Amino acid sequence: MDNLLTLGSLFDGSGGFPLGAVFSGILPLWASEVAPFAIRVTTKRLPWMRHLGDIHSINGAEIDPVDIITFGSPCTDMSVAGKRAGLDGKQSVLFYEAIRIIREMRNATHGKYPRFIVWENVPGAFSSNRGEDFRAVLAAIVQTVEPEAEVPAPDPKGWPTADVLLGNGWSVAYRAVDAQYFGVAQRRRRIYLIADFGGERAGEILFEREGVSRDFTPGFPAGEAIAGHPADRAGTAVAFEPGAASRLGGHCWTEHAGTLRADAGDNQTAVVITGELENTDFTEIPLTLKIRSGCEGGGKGALVQQNQSATLSCNNDQTLFVPKAYGVSSLNSEGMKSDNPLVGFYEAKTARTIDQSGGNPTCNQGGIAVCEQGADVDSKNLSVAYTMTTGDFTQVCREQSPCLQARDYKDPPVVGRQRYTVRRLTPTECARLQGFPDGWCDGLGTSVPTKEEIDWWSSVFETHRQIMGISEKPKSRKQIVKWLKQPYSDAAEYKLWGNGVALPCVCFVLRGIVETVREDQAEPCPV
Repeated sequence: MDNLLTLGSLFDGSGGFPLGAVFSGILPLWASEVAPFAIRVTTKRLPWMRHLGDIHSINGAEIDPVDIITFGSPCTDMSVAGKRAGLDGKQSVLFYEAIRIIREMRNATHGKYPRFIVWENVPGAFSSNRGEDFRAVLAAIVQTVEPEAEVPAPDPKGWPTADVLLGNGWSVAYRAVDAQYFGVAQRRRRIYLIADFGGERAGEILFEREGVSRDFTPGFPAGEAIAGHPADRAGTAVAFEPGAASRLGGHCWTEHAGTLRADAGDNQTAVVITGELENTDFTEIPLTLKIRSGCEGGGKGALVQQNQSATLSCNNDQTLFVPKAYGVSSLNSEGMKSDNPLVGFYEAKTARTIDQSGGNPTCNQGGIAVCEQGADVDSKNLSVAYTMTTGDFTQVCREQSPCLQARDYKDPPVVGRQRYTVRRLTPTECARLQGFPDGWCDGLGTSVPTKEEIDWWSSVFETHRQIMGISEKPKSRKQIVKWLKQPYSDAAEYKLWGNGVALPCVCFVLRGIVETVREDQAEPCPV
């Protein structure tokens, strides 16, 4: 491209659209958000990006015009998990504020900016108010460029989950996208809608064409890959730089793509959970459990996911069941000779060397990784599983004592039911499930804020207080300074990810726009 495409993000949240823009060679210029923690994250990570504050105070004719405006307007009122107040609900009605800003900008620039808009929302929008809410969404977008256009009512069976609308020099396409098919281990379905106000390319952007792939699992083309990683710069505020030839590229989230990593208490990876069992150390399938609410008088019951998470929410409501691995010392080791039944077994991630020369387990230089049978170790009846290898044949064995019994190796008994350790997802895991780089919420503190910073953040907190109605009194300057020194909390990060977007899906859409504009610029001018 001759020039960088530019982007503005409304309802910015976790900064997914601006970060996806950087990864796609698009320059994010400004964002609108009211949550202080979310703003703190993006001001640290994308320091050049201007923050516009409350969407009600933004005049689209007065802000920097951009090629792309993205907005994941609040979806509470259209979610199947909510009260289904629809597009007229207190939160979802903010959609029309975004449309107002878009129309103001187009009027001020004689229809040049923005050319593209991207809207992201929950699939519940399809059925909200019997489909009329989604019809209203389409109508508001289409009438931005063709005021007299009408959108037909939905089919009695409901809206299709993917479709394209074409008009006189404009196009709108939408589809339901599930993040689990874009390289992350999260079951997260969302509607992505693209409007191309300057052409009929929306369908080509949103639906892959033959010979064109935007699969982010293998990464980006050469020359657009990451040179550094936030985790490698611990203790510093990592600022991502803009530019098509940015050194930030696109492998950041794919480093953990398709994998849910279970972190230990010290944040060191203890277990890797992935759908590819051949890449794991265990034959057991890790599980997540989510108790879902629903209609009055009942619910949807438990949702159990294998090798992936259910959709993240703001309150970290999922339980992770993780197989626990142990190693077994060799039969003749001092630990196995001890009268203490707990000695000789140790938590481990890797196997010790296997010695097959004797053809039976007593020759092992140490048992390979084993899975705990009980939630707690019972000193009187220790039960572990281990594998025994003879030639090319592997069998799973079980013992009821701390010593491996040679008598069982010819006809090993079957392993009983496995047990798991149970815990909540960590904030780092939630970030990875959204496809974000590790360290996105690290290093947010400012030890000695300036007077200008304190004044600015005071206005941020006051705007948030008035909108949310969460307190009767504004924060004092002392409270602002204290927060700026340490703004991080687990609860704030959980909320950030629950409200956020899946980064690989964002990048799929934005790179489609980039490819389309490149093709347009490459076409020869008609004679």
